[in-house]
Amino acid sequence: MDNPVGDGTSKNIKHKHPKNEIQMENPTIQSLLLYCRPGFEKECAAEIHAQAQKLEVLGYSKASPDSGYVVFTPYGPNDMSVLTKQLNFVDLCFARQMVAVLPLVDKLPVDDRISPLIKLARALGRQFSDAWLETADTNDAKELSVFVRKFQGPLTRAIVDAGLATDKTNATRLHLFFLNSTTVYVGITRPYNSSPWPMGIPRLKFPRSAPSRSTLKLEEAFLFFLGDEPKSLQPGMKAVDLGAAPGGWTWQLVKRSIRVTAVDNGPMDRELLDSGIVEHLRVDGFRYFPAKPVDWLVCDMVEQPSRIAALVARWMAGGHCRYAMFNLKLPMKKRYEELKQCRSMIEEALDNAEVPFKLSFKQLYHDREEVTGYLARL
Repeated sequence: MDNPVGDGTSKNIKHKHPKNEIQMENPTIQSLLLYCRPGFEKECAAEIHAQAQKLEVLGYSKASPDSGYVVFTPYGPNDMSVLTKQLNFVDLCFARQMVAVLPLVDKLPVDDRISPLIKLARALGRQFSDAWLETADTNDAKELSVFVRKFQGPLTRAIVDAGLATDKTNATRLHLFFLNSTTVYVGITRPYNSSPWPMGIPRLKFPRSAPSRSTLKLEEAFLFFLGDEPKSLQPGMKAVDLGAAPGGWTWQLVKRSIRVTAVDNGPMDRELLDSGIVEHLRVDGFRYFPAKPVDWLVCDMVEQPSRIAALVARWMAGGHCRYAMFNLKLPMKKRYEELKQCRSMIEEALDNAEVPFKLSFKQLYHDREEVTGYLARL
């Protein structure tokens, strides 16, 4: 892996981690563990270096291609404190989860894994609202997930017996990220600054009445960016879906009783059209603008990211919508650079129009080779 920024270093390794004695004295948090989509380790590493540098923190990252995670370790003795207090998880697009971890534990004894893990958990000096046992989201880790599921019960009982559990839902969460059955990162997250789902993956069920699986992308986006009960998604609102056919994203809006103008030259799902709250316009999505402002713009068109970014910026700067959810189909090369360019385009356009806004990006589980953007007028 190339060095993401000039002042940091990055090492391309194949699970060659520094070994750590389980009986280590006074273990301390020393790194950030970031889960990501396999194949996006380089982008995840580049982004954490850039975000850390904004906080005047330098360090190095370790990752293996297609491993599904990155470990970032700052150089300074106090830099981890800066990161845990000031780095916001929502500012990381390519990270599914952000965990502050102890040094890697290698060679857990197979006859008693629980005792050393409880010792490490106690060394963290707090009680935990939950304990998540996780792996990377890779094919190689699927067999390991069987071990993790079986180990979950005994470890949870041991945490309770050790007095390390609490029923406070906003308390610190314990994470055990297994590389194999005897090698694990132990760390913590705070619910307000992390993903609310184990492995950073929401378990969504594809609705049978939805016309395409793309509907899961918008459902996950609503959950991630807006939460469980968003005030910005209310019955009776109006929305425009650009590139709507066959209607996967429109389905999510209709489900919430939102009136939709579906813009696409392709055919729409008949049941959606029969709902009575969907109007289908066979026009060019790049030329269409509503006669009156709407609440929502959603867009999942297969097009160059810069064109989509410019289009969304025009809608928001022109006052055509209050909220926008859109996908950017990233190129195979320079994906992080493309994302930064698109972000800059939107920010510059809205700053020039003097429109106060909030803009966030996240590569969601259902996104694959793309990222989702959320833009709101403040």
